[in-house]
Amino acid sequence: MLNKAFWLLLVVTLIASPFTPAPVIIGFLILNLLTLLAYGADKYAAIRERQRIPEKTLLLFGLFGGWPGALIARRLWRHKTRKQPFVALFWGCVAVNLVFVTAVLYWAGLYHSAA
Repeated sequence: MLNKAFWLLLVVTLIASPFTPAPVIIGFLILNLLTLLAYGADKYAAIRERQRIPEKTLLLFGLFGGWPGALIARRLWRHKTRKQPFVALFWGCVAVNLVFVTAVLYWAGLYHSAA
């Protein structure tokens, strides 16, 4: 599954690249890598019964664009996949992020509705 998610993320990034400056793409990839590592660190801390990363922090990573990395991490480490209300809040953050990105692209003239 990780392999498919990686290739999907790469394809989406490459499709967006003609419309997006390189620093934004690099920042997006770095944010997603940091999100993936944060979920991994939280899973490691949970197993070892150490201090955890607050759920609010994990959700903020997703809200600000790290949700693809979070999706990969959730599948890879089977972490935060069933705990409610985290799952509902996570998908809410994904929805808010997608609406925001769509609005920015629309206002920038890079997205046109089919209607």
